[in-house]
Amino acid sequence: MRRMNFHGRIILALVALSVVSTSAMADWHQFWHNMHVGFHRNNAWPDPYNDVDARDVIAPFEIMKHNGWRLNNTMGAQLFREGDGALLASGHEKLYWIATQAPPNRRNVYVLRGRNERETNARVASVRDSLARYDRNGVPELFVIDREPSTGSGARATAVNRMWMDAMPTPKLPSQSASGTAASTAP
Repeated sequence: MRRMNFHGRIILALVALSVVSTSAMADWHQFWHNMHVGFHRNNAWPDPYNDVDARDVIAPFEIMKHNGWRLNNTMGAQLFREGDGALLASGHEKLYWIATQAPPNRRNVYVLRGRNERETNARVASVRDSLARYDRNGVPELFVIDREPSTGSGARATAVNRMWMDAMPTPKLPSQSASGTAASTAP
């Protein structure tokens, strides 16, 4: 009876060892696989991340470009006739430039929303009618936006520019030359 008990223990130990060794072997192969992957990942280190980093650096500038084109291609209230929403001559000129001269991927037209739905619909209809007259490939997309582009009067811009020019110091040559001697062109 004692021998059976001893043999039973040995068999039980062998069964337990075989179960543990197979899982240990599986972990061992996984360990070497992870080492292999880690080795190659470390050797190729910056390359897999360069594209992601470049996209992250460029993303804010792409947003700025998109916002600039949206500002440029916005048909504001000053380009429509008050009341009926018909395009003025300046509006036709701007729309013609957007539809024919802007880069093809930037030919989106943004119409500023009117004071009410009727005025907005009249503006959109006027822009669509004008776009239909131009002979070009494809129709630019039309978007209605709520955000009015910031503008200022021409008189204010001229006044600011003149103040800047008046405050600019007059050009003057240095009193000494680069070699440290007195300049030869003394007044």
